[in-house]
Amino acid sequence: MRITIPRTVLVALLRGSASSTASAFSISSSSSSRAVRTTISSRQASSSSFVTSLRGGASSSSTSLAMSAERPFNTWTFDKHCESMDWTPASEIALSAAAAEGASVDDSDVIIVGVLAPKKDDAEAETDEDKEIDPIVFSGKAKELDEALGGALTDLASENSKAFLNGSSAGTMTPSMRIQSAGGKAKRYILLGLGTEDTEKGIESTTIMKLGAAIATACHDQKKATSCSVVLPTQVESSASTLTDFSTAFYSSLYSDNRYRTGKKVEIKAEDVKSVTLFMESGAADAADSSISTGKNLAKGVSLTKDIVNAPHNVLNSESLADTAKKIAEESGGSITCEILGKEECEKRGMGCYLGVARGSETDPQFIHLTYKPSGEVKKKVGIVGKGLLFDTGGYNIKTAMMELMKFDCGGAAAVLGAARAIGQNQPEGVEAHFIVAACENMINARAVVPSDILTASNGKTVEVLNTDAEGRLTLADALVFADKECGCESIIELSTLTGACMVSLGQKICGVWTDNDDLAKSIEDVSKVTGDKSWRMPMAAEYKEQLKSKVADMTNLGGRYGGAITAALFLTEFVDKKKPFAHIDIAGPVWDDKSGATGFGAKMVSEWVSRQGE
Repeated sequence: MRITIPRTVLVALLRGSASSTASAFSISSSSSSRAVRTTISSRQASSSSFVTSLRGGASSSSTSLAMSAERPFNTWTFDKHCESMDWTPASEIALSAAAAEGASVDDSDVIIVGVLAPKKDDAEAETDEDKEIDPIVFSGKAKELDEALGGALTDLASENSKAFLNGSSAGTMTPSMRIQSAGGKAKRYILLGLGTEDTEKGIESTTIMKLGAAIATACHDQKKATSCSVVLPTQVESSASTLTDFSTAFYSSLYSDNRYRTGKKVEIKAEDVKSVTLFMESGAADAADSSISTGKNLAKGVSLTKDIVNAPHNVLNSESLADTAKKIAEESGGSITCEILGKEECEKRGMGCYLGVARGSETDPQFIHLTYKPSGEVKKKVGIVGKGLLFDTGGYNIKTAMMELMKFDCGGAAAVLGAARAIGQNQPEGVEAHFIVAACENMINARAVVPSDILTASNGKTVEVLNTDAEGRLTLADALVFADKECGCESIIELSTLTGACMVSLGQKICGVWTDNDDLAKSIEDVSKVTGDKSWRMPMAAEYKEQLKSKVADMTNLGGRYGGAITAALFLTEFVDKKKPFAHIDIAGPVWDDKSGATGFGAKMVSEWVSRQGE
């Protein structure tokens, strides 16, 4: 029988630190299991003095596992959970819009010229790709610039004709061309594709967002540039929606999560750029600054959504998420109030399903309720519920794959709170919105729920737990009852990373929408198209509800092998008044990108949906 003593313990013993190391070892073996157990006990010392003995330094009360005097970010210590999460700061680049007429558009370090490709008929579109590209034809300010530069922009388009295709693909860019001005520093010129001209549809919001993202990327790539001018032709309307969409995409694309990086790993997007000006040939928009500010506020909401999903569990737990909700209310200027229900308040309301899952958490349950109220008349009261599992191990039905990604199981809560932040800043009229998150973790301990437990939801319905990894719907059950009964919401939508089955059906770019209400389905479809958060309506097959029958309770928390995303949606309908418009939105696929991490999906969709409810 071989006994291995950990190296750290051996070092401490050799140093003679009796106060900080074990004074006794107990070893037991069993003939049946042939298990060996080594127990280290300490009579006097705390874990902090043990750490101190290993360092050879003075005694300290700190028990942080960071093992350094200064930690790069807020996290737990050995004895205490993390109480707050840092937010990624917004970009300080000043974005503005002005009329192009009479303006000196080439006074910046980088000049980006938008180009619309001429519309082709179907016959031309089907011709051989190897056909030579027609020479580009500039108009308006772009033509003036090209002539002033001796045809340099025409040459730039010609040299990159195969890739740029006269700007027919929105968001494509040519390499930059440097031109040295007399007595000044070199300026960089870039052509930006605006897509193919369509006089009937015009330029859609999704295209505008592509342009905003492309310009943000160009600002980052052009090192040492401090200013940028963007020349946009008359076909790009200088409307409030155009500027808002552009601003949202521009600032969202500058997001870089540096909270957990140090030294040279820190990357600030477009860190040298101070200003970007959009020169609109369609004229200056009324209240352009306000529209740009609205877009930036939306981007802040998306940023917070990404921050929450990206945050590891040693930072983000139910209490640090509750702290985030409080900060949202604080920065809203009084338009949002924050209520946090603790375990006692939840028990009084009979939230047995939520508390059953929360029993396994290190931190106490935090039931988050943010209420937005407009300054004027309330035309409609809506509820937005988000699944807030800060980490999902699967519980006793422990996950065997993708465990390292289960920090994104709070993606629904992240989208809801991100939207709340944007709504609190933009303050739409006519709608009262209730943002609700039942926050906890799905962990394993002696108190955690186990398969076969029967839980009672706050509407009195009983649920047999067949699988502890179908826990999100349990927490959502009590959150939906709260939105329906206590808040009295007239219409409710819910977002969650609920099922892998939805990911199998729709992939990683599209969320699924389940609702019996056609008007609600149409409203979600409309905002999905406008915001770029893609969705698809899925069937609410009532006959599948048979799979949720229990031998001992009102229902089970899990259906059969097939149609899992549908049975999950059907389960949730048991906790909302049948006459009330309700939609379940499964965002398990698009909430995460394997290359870049959190996507911020859902925040724009929810913000737009809420804003439209007051119209």
